[in-house]
Amino acid sequence: MPLISTKGVYGLAAMYELSRHTSDAPMQIRDISANASIPQNYLEQLLSKLRRAQLVTSIRGARGGYLLAKSPEDIKIVDILVALEDDIKIVDSKVDNPILDLFFEESKEKMKEIFDLNLSKLDEYQGRYNQFLHYNI
Repeated sequence: MPLISTKGVYGLAAMYELSRHTSDAPMQIRDISANASIPQNYLEQLLSKLRRAQLVTSIRGARGGYLLAKSPEDIKIVDILVALEDDIKIVDSKVDNPILDLFFEESKEKMKEIFDLNLSKLDEYQGRYNQFLHYNI
């Protein structure tokens, strides 16, 4: 059972695409969908949740689209995942063992610490990916 669903993965991919968008003009949903390989109908649902969480803003009209509501340095990956997943869960429900409940709660907090980094930090992975491609050519 994955800890992060497709919803979280796709939402993070969409946010990363928006963070890479350098124009002041909003990014249209079809472009986000194509660049991040996310079905457009599903992306609309995710962006709606991200808008309600005040992580993106939407602009209506022919030249409308989506922009990050804050700079990528001010958006945490954990906030994106919590907005989409409602919480980062290790297990779906409490267990009848208080020791295991404590263990799972502590594990959840550690997971949040792992994802407590800025959206802009994903650019470092782009550099690592580029190095990987360079070494494998």
